[in-house]
Amino acid sequence: MVSVLSTKKLSSSQKNLLLNSGIGLVEYDAIKIDFIDFETKINSEDNLIFTSKNGVKAFLDNYKSTVLPENLHIFCVGTKTKEYLESQKWEVLEFADYSKDLSEIIVRKYADRNFKFFCGTSRRDELPSVLKEKNISLEEIEVYTTGLNKKNFDQDFDGIMFFSPSGIESYLNLNELNVETCFCIGKTTASAIKNKNIPIVLATTPSIENVIVQVVKHYK
Repeated sequence: MVSVLSTKKLSSSQKNLLLNSGIGLVEYDAIKIDFIDFETKINSEDNLIFTSKNGVKAFLDNYKSTVLPENLHIFCVGTKTKEYLESQKWEVLEFADYSKDLSEIIVRKYADRNFKFFCGTSRRDELPSVLKEKNISLEEIEVYTTGLNKKNFDQDFDGIMFFSPSGIESYLNLNELNVETCFCIGKTTASAIKNKNIPIVLATTPSIENVIVQVVKHYK
């Protein structure tokens, strides 16, 4: 039986996509998230940027006993981030699959606005560097830390699913990549694999479900 390691614990429905295809699964969380207490005043008409679901959760946790303004302008990256924001009854003004794409939308349509970016301590540079280069006002607020959950695996896997550069860093801390096929959620994640001899399969859309779809198609 083909066996695959997921560096993120999956939901029951996500696991079933693999198991129903006859693919063995081992899963763990390669990274751990801790929220950071922070202070910043949130005003009506503020423009807020979130590039991860974790950022939204940390933001909401910080303001759980506060009534937030209703007319916030929300910009976000990622389908899961957008879905989570909407589940909290927030309207998303602009959305993109990648930070670079969202930064281009902001530059093109909202360059005269001030933005607050709620991010993790290991956030990527693409979005803030583009906005700063274009002199767009941006306040960066770190709301969570990303820690490595290091774990050694004695068994061999046919494939490994990676969902972030931090997940790859965590896995490689105590393990090596040799002949495993790496299934990556996007180009940014794949770029963290330095060994160019490792076979890499990219998701066609940056979602956990599509990474799983690529695994199933690959081993069908």
